[in-house]
Amino acid sequence: MDDTAAFFEAYAAVLRRWPVQVRSVDVPTPYGSTRVHIGGREDGVPLVLLPGGGTTSAAWFANVGALAPAHRIHAVDLMGDIGRSVHDGAPLRGAADLTAWLDALFDELNLDGAHLCGHSYGAWIALNYALHAPHRLGRLALLDPVNCFTGMSPRYLAHALPMLLKPTAGRVRAFHRWETGRDPEDPVWQAFLESTATARRSKVVAMRRPKARALATCTVPTSVLLAEHSRAHDPRRAAASARRLLPGASVVTLPDASHHSLPTERPAELNRLLTEFLAV
Repeated sequence: MDDTAAFFEAYAAVLRRWPVQVRSVDVPTPYGSTRVHIGGREDGVPLVLLPGGGTTSAAWFANVGALAPAHRIHAVDLMGDIGRSVHDGAPLRGAADLTAWLDALFDELNLDGAHLCGHSYGAWIALNYALHAPHRLGRLALLDPVNCFTGMSPRYLAHALPMLLKPTAGRVRAFHRWETGRDPEDPVWQAFLESTATARRSKVVAMRRPKARALATCTVPTSVLLAEHSRAHDPRRAAASARRLLPGASVVTLPDASHHSLPTERPAELNRLLTEFLAV
């Protein structure tokens, strides 16, 4: 088995852990085909899930069981990042291309009125989409969003750099252990993370923080859920900035959570907060 095949087998192994049945579709867009895993309540409000960079749609295995009873879940592999989406169309040059990509996805899947939830880089994309097309969204949930309300930690970026420049399973493992303080509790998820060292990506867009005046125009009801021990940024500063820049948003810091462990490990409190917010 070559390295790429090993990555896709690890991806499939995590999907097999999902507690709900899903249908996988490839959705055409001007940027390429987008892999979306669809499941949950057929007549539920659509819920679009955007993962953190380098984790794929499979990352929601610990959350979909709680979200599926009320929502029609659409878990997306990000365009330009690793996973089953294929970036063989228009180039990705910035946030405007990512919002245009999501516009095409919403058109193809008839997702107007959907709730949108993103983690990390996926949260940055989700916030930019809410600023671009608020009329298409119901609610917005941002899980430890990066470069949205405050800058990223230089120390975090320095630790990530060796893994990004020359990824190996050992460097991926060491980086996640440094950020979270431990190895993942789920061995299938740990094997997947290590396999991402061999995965191919085309373009992860450089993240520019939205302007304060743009954030002031956001009309989508928003929940910001931060990780107390996040090393990606200063969570206290991020919380204060989110409250100042989005006065109507709910901002909660989850204790004992790190940036990379937030969606996947000990998710009971996160799932409770998400289901309560999305049910209103």
